[in-house]
Amino acid sequence: MLRLGLIATLGLVALMTGAPEVKAEGALEVAPTGTLRVAVAVGPAASAFWTTRDPATGKPRGVTVELAKAAAGMLHLPLQLVEYQSSDEIAAASGKDVWDLSFMPADVKREAFVDQGPAYVAYMSGYLIRAGSDIRSVADVDRAGMRVGCIEGTSTSRTVEKSLKQAKLTKFVKPEQAAELLGKGELDALAMGMGALEDLSRKLPETKVLDEVVQSTGVVVVVPKGKTVAKVWAAQFLTEAKADGTVRRALDSNGFTADKVAP
Repeated sequence: MLRLGLIATLGLVALMTGAPEVKAEGALEVAPTGTLRVAVAVGPAASAFWTTRDPATGKPRGVTVELAKAAAGMLHLPLQLVEYQSSDEIAAASGKDVWDLSFMPADVKREAFVDQGPAYVAYMSGYLIRAGSDIRSVADVDRAGMRVGCIEGTSTSRTVEKSLKQAKLTKFVKPEQAAELLGKGELDALAMGMGALEDLSRKLPETKVLDEVVQSTGVVVVVPKGKTVAKVWAAQFLTEAKADGTVRRALDSNGFTADKVAP
C-alpha cells in the first residue's frame, strides 16, 4: 500500500505542477542519479537525529540510517549515505547536487536552503554537565567563569548563544572534540540534543544530564530547495512510515524506546 500510494502521489504532483513525466515509477524525480543519496550527521553520540559510526564497519548507523534504507527500498534504488558534521553543513550543501533527502531538526534559518516536511519525532536539547560540577539547573550554567560548549551549525547552538549572557560559549565543528573536553573537565557544560547527551553520559563517568529543556523542536524530513516532486514524495513517505510502524521500529531498534513518534 505504501509503495502504491507514493507512486500515485508522484504522478499527481507531476500533473499539478507541470513537472516532467514521472519515469521509473517516479524514482528519478526524487533521485535523478539513480541512487538515493541521503545526507546524515555523524557525531560521537546517538540520538533520534545523530548517527554514530559502527565500530565494526566504520559506517554510520542510527535512526536516520534506518529511515534512509526504508526510503531507498520504497523507490527500489540503491542507497548512498553522504556524511556531514551538522545540520547546517547538510543544508549548505543542498545546492551542490550531492544529496537528495535528509532529516534534521526544524529550523527557520535552514528554510532558505531546504524544503522541510513533517516531523517524525520531537527533538529536545539540554545540557550535559561535567563530573564534579556544582551546576544543578540551566540558570546555574549562565555564570561568569562557566565554560559551555555546543556544536557549530546546529539549531541548539543558536538557541544557547542567544540565551547565555555571562558564560563563555565555544562552538565546536567536531562533536567528538567537545565530548573529549567535557570528559577531561575542560568544559563545564555541553549543549546538544537530549538523546545524544544521554548516550554521552553513559560513556563519560559521573557526568549528568540536566532535566530542564533548553530547546524543543521536531526532526523533519527535508529535500533541497525547489524540488517540488521530491518534497511531496518525502512528505508522503514519512507520513506513511509513521503510520505503518517504520519510524517506531527505527527508534526502538536504536534504543530510543521512550521517544514518541510525532503525530
